[in-house]
Amino acid sequence: MFFRKKKASGELPAAVTIPAHVGIIMDGNGRWAKQRRLPRSAGHRAGAQNFRTITRYASRVGVKYLTVYAFSTENWSRPAEEVNALMGLFKDYLEEALRDFMDENIRVRFIGDVSAFSPELRALIHEVEEASAPKTGMVLNLAMNYGGRDELVRGAKLFAGEVKAGKREPEELTPELLSQYLYTAGQPDPDLIIRPSGEQRLSNFLLWQGAYAELVYFDILWPDFKTGDFDEAIRIYSQRQRRFGGV
Repeated sequence: MFFRKKKASGELPAAVTIPAHVGIIMDGNGRWAKQRRLPRSAGHRAGAQNFRTITRYASRVGVKYLTVYAFSTENWSRPAEEVNALMGLFKDYLEEALRDFMDENIRVRFIGDVSAFSPELRALIHEVEEASAPKTGMVLNLAMNYGGRDELVRGAKLFAGEVKAGKREPEELTPELLSQYLYTAGQPDPDLIIRPSGEQRLSNFLLWQGAYAELVYFDILWPDFKTGDFDEAIRIYSQRQRRFGGV
């Protein structure tokens, strides 16, 4: 794991390897706002705008799957005012996706327990997924009300339910089969996970899928994370030797 300072924006050299699947823990919005003596909601708005920029850039450079951590199962414990502001931002994004984002060749999927959201948000989530389903470009996974441990419990329950129904035998369970019961079923595991903000932990993000992901940390708050920093993460990834537990 590396901890890198901010790099100036630049073009990716042709020799770099573009990871097929990138995960991003979008962290640091609140601290960004605090540094500027702004309400935390202002930091979340800045972070949401940066999310749009980085998503479009990832698609442009050839990333096939992008999974972003937007709202965790633990985030409900934040002050009600902040949670409400985040819900408003989600609504704004979903409406924008239907209005403007559909011009991009990006398929949008939501991973996590979306049943906890309001009926209005759930309807918008369904509409965005349906509208973007024909897209053939990058798949954007929005992790909302997502937690890696909850995902594993959900997957285990789904498998146990099939065993109870006589559709499976307990002995059939393998790592490959369990992956089919997760939100990311049918997708490759992330090659690279990026975390801005200076924190160096996964925070319950893609715990199963990220077992062999390359981790890159930045001492940059998410609203200040630029496309050049994304380039730097890819450069670092390209220099890693991935052994997957081997020699």
